[in-house]
Amino acid sequence: MHDKINIRNVTQADFNAIYQFVNELEETVFEIETQKKAFECNIANTDFIYLIAELNKKPIGFISCHTQYLLHHSGQKIAEIQEMYVNPKNRKVGVGKKLIDELKRLAKNMGIKQLEVTSNKKRIETHRFYQRENFINTHEKFTFELR
Repeated sequence: MHDKINIRNVTQADFNAIYQFVNELEETVFEIETQKKAFECNIANTDFIYLIAELNKKPIGFISCHTQYLLHHSGQKIAEIQEMYVNPKNRKVGVGKKLIDELKRLAKNMGIKQLEVTSNKKRIETHRFYQRENFINTHEKFTFELR
């Protein structure tokens, strides 16, 4: 199965698959029109990377990554993985690794100096995955919801 996995850039035609993946990732159902507007805006941004994994031309996962120049990184271009999802039936066969490897290749070509990722504390297996991919846990993330 590993050889049949294809990684490519996301297109507008991939919205329905990505929408479903994000709903599954966050265990909710987001309002579709709001998600579609954000999706279209994000994939049009040349500083963002959106990749989809396919098996026999069927979407099985994706990764999104946003970049910016950060002052606290000496003004260097830094990228943060925003979402990553692999269908549970297709996990543990290298799909996530292929997505990360392609992301690393593209990021390096774009002059990005560092990749970052934040993962919910409950996603222990995800943390292990990132550690296997040589990501180092260096920060704590704090959030505040504005109401």
